[in-house]
Amino acid sequence: MQKENELMRKVIVHIQGMSDYSQSKLHETPKLNKETADDHENRTWREKCSTDKEGNVKIPAMAFKLSLAAAAKKLGLQIAGRGKSTYTKYFEADVICEDDRGLSLPINKADISSVRLPQNSDGVRGSGKRVFRTFPIVDGGWEVHATFSIMDDTITPDVFEEVFEAAGFGIGIGRWRPQNGGLNGRFKALSYAWDE
Repeated sequence: MQKENELMRKVIVHIQGMSDYSQSKLHETPKLNKETADDHENRTWREKCSTDKEGNVKIPAMAFKLSLAAAAKKLGLQIAGRGKSTYTKYFEADVICEDDRGLSLPINKADISSVRLPQNSDGVRGSGKRVFRTFPIVDGGWEVHATFSIMDDTITPDVFEEVFEAAGFGIGIGRWRPQNGGLNGRFKALSYAWDE
């Protein structure tokens, strides 16, 4: 019987952003006494950032995992010799993006830029009244190193890299990414370092 670590493969991917990256983390910072909704938005928009212990903006590991799973589903690549079975369930269950310091960006939440945009007040496109919302934004060209653990050898390096490329171009990460009809959060792999 093989040990668990003999079945697992790891890869460190050097990732570069091909477009701006914007976050929209839900926060529950309360309003101050007599503070308007707009004043509250202007005061608390930085709380929409995910951060590390030092307050630097950090890309959530789940963003990359979910991007890969969505790309695998979109591609519908069939597994050779397994009929119509695809890789989707393997990317959903057997790929983990490790949550380590490699996902932190070299910008502190206090220093991040913002973008102010008209948005639907209830978050549903075309549903009614629009209000201004402010979101943190990082210019394109950002870079991180993400470590992925692959726990089923059904996913070969070639398949992983094909799905990763599709995720970067067609799914993305963060607010207003391609998966949701936007342009932000696109990325590409500069290199793959496989640990067999």
